[in-house]
Amino acid sequence: MSFLNDISHWYFSKRSLPYWGIYAIDSLILLLSGCGIYFLDFGLTGVVRNYQLFGYLLLISWVAYSVGFRLFHTYSGIIRYSSFVDLQRVAYANLVGLGLTSVIYLLLQELFDLSVYRFVDNLMIFFFVTVWMWAFRVMIKSLFDMAYYSKKAKRVFIFGTKHGGMSLAKSIRSTEDAKYILDGFVTDDLQFAGKWLMGVKVYLNDEELVSIMRRRHTNTLIVSPVYSEKFRRNEALVSELLSAGIHILMYPPTMEWDGKSDLNVQAMKEVDIEDLLPREKIEIDMDKVGEQLRGQKILITGAAGSIGSEIVRQVAIYQPAELILIDQAETPLHDVRLEMARNWPDVKAHTIVSDISNQSKMEEIFQSYQPHYVFHAAAYKHVPMMEDNPSEAIQNNVYGTRVMADLAVKYGTKKFVMVSTDKAVNPTNVMGCSKRICEIYVQSLDKAIKEGKIKGVTQFVTTRFGNVLGSNGSVIPLFKNQIKAGGPITVTHPDIIRFFMLIPEACKLVLEAGTMGNGGEIFVFDMGEPVRIVDLAKRMIKLSGAKNIEIKFTGLRDGEKLYEEVLNDMEVTKPTHHPKIKIAEVREYDYEEAQRNEERLLEASYRFDDMEIVRIMKEIVPEFKSQHSKYEVLDK
Repeated sequence: MSFLNDISHWYFSKRSLPYWGIYAIDSLILLLSGCGIYFLDFGLTGVVRNYQLFGYLLLISWVAYSVGFRLFHTYSGIIRYSSFVDLQRVAYANLVGLGLTSVIYLLLQELFDLSVYRFVDNLMIFFFVTVWMWAFRVMIKSLFDMAYYSKKAKRVFIFGTKHGGMSLAKSIRSTEDAKYILDGFVTDDLQFAGKWLMGVKVYLNDEELVSIMRRRHTNTLIVSPVYSEKFRRNEALVSELLSAGIHILMYPPTMEWDGKSDLNVQAMKEVDIEDLLPREKIEIDMDKVGEQLRGQKILITGAAGSIGSEIVRQVAIYQPAELILIDQAETPLHDVRLEMARNWPDVKAHTIVSDISNQSKMEEIFQSYQPHYVFHAAAYKHVPMMEDNPSEAIQNNVYGTRVMADLAVKYGTKKFVMVSTDKAVNPTNVMGCSKRICEIYVQSLDKAIKEGKIKGVTQFVTTRFGNVLGSNGSVIPLFKNQIKAGGPITVTHPDIIRFFMLIPEACKLVLEAGTMGNGGEIFVFDMGEPVRIVDLAKRMIKLSGAKNIEIKFTGLRDGEKLYEEVLNDMEVTKPTHHPKIKIAEVREYDYEEAQRNEERLLEASYRFDDMEIVRIMKEIVPEFKSQHSKYEVLDK
């Protein structure tokens, strides 16, 4: 046994068996098969009597079969990773050998006495050679699986039996990086359940699945992209898998699969909480968006933030003439600058550190670059921070938006796209109300242009959506850090719910809505089903594998409400060509009134009287009702 182990260690420590070694073994199989057939047919006496003739016959067979080996490269593959295709090549090579041997024997019959030759012997040699060459490859692969995979690899089930699942299985079987052993498939189709596929059993997706995986010591489930949406929605199964400590691997949601190309198992990644939230896939015709942005000068504010930086990435793909990237956060903007130089060196990108409320600096930027499109993502967004600092919410969010909007009109920008929030609907906090006032101003400005009251060509479009997963300061990074620290996880209220969307998806919708709009619209995004934050916390704890992590309820923060809305009670929506984007029909405001209100607010902000600032905000936006805030007294 130790001798066999030494041989196994020697072979598997090498990169692969040399091609001449494989050729020598295949040749030996051929010669032994030929000798065996002749001994069975003619006996020992007959073979000894005609040894010279049988030697010639074997030499002819060896030359003929070698031609087949050469044509189909049977000795060039890595035996330990043999697949069905390799076995096919062996069969085709041996068929060539059979055909050539038969032709040569027929041609030589008249020159030599080949009376002992029978075609049935040649056929039997072909059969045994093929079977033994197959057996040799299967044996080597099986030994490798036992000696190498069993120690280092994880046993996996693949969720899905269609093209995606089969492609992943082939990738597992063919890859040189022995991370996984295919142990079974999972299906929802009763016709496939219990059958065998690629040598492993197909199991039904039912209540027994997790217990079966436990019994088989299978600790990983790889989900085919074909089934990813259906899998996410099966919250009971996901929770049971996580509770059992089973790792889940999925295709990254930020990557797109066309449903036809082969999948590489190495592209699959262990799921994060973002991957498991139930959501429908959002389809965007980005090529059409790209046609409008290609060759344009595009200004993006808040370019270093979660939304702004992703807009930068998605726009850069379409080769704009210039990108003007503005943010007051120096280090994150420098990171964006390096990323642009690394990934899109041909795109001219100007990174400018500045505050959007710096009117003279913004004027200089517009005058210098004359942007065709403005994507305005800059804003203070943290609800508790703005409750404590309403003057900053006015000076940055409200006045900053006004500065950018006015300059866009002055310098002939074609389209101005403002990124708003669902917190602007029936606002309960200063931050949400400040964004609603921004919406009112850009809408009224667009209306004034269309009515000819203000000279300009700019179309103003607003996009409204909820929380984006993984954004700076969002709840998921906070929970991750709390779990890493051993807990507790802090949740404000057991019944609080939020809508969530992936950053890339949200930005694609911003770009699509921005390019489709004609001006004056507020586009609202279908955010799918809301998620209870406490359920999110529980799932993250299970996903982390951490034990004894406490969830602590801290109470609603200043200005926070239990649920967010996307539309005002008095608003309704109209459909667009995209099922995930709708247009909110909102109240229209007169531009002169909106302008006067902004002037009043700005003056109050410089006096830093929080109550006075919020009182004026409530006059402008009557639906602004404070919750869990010192400003509730203003509503009485």
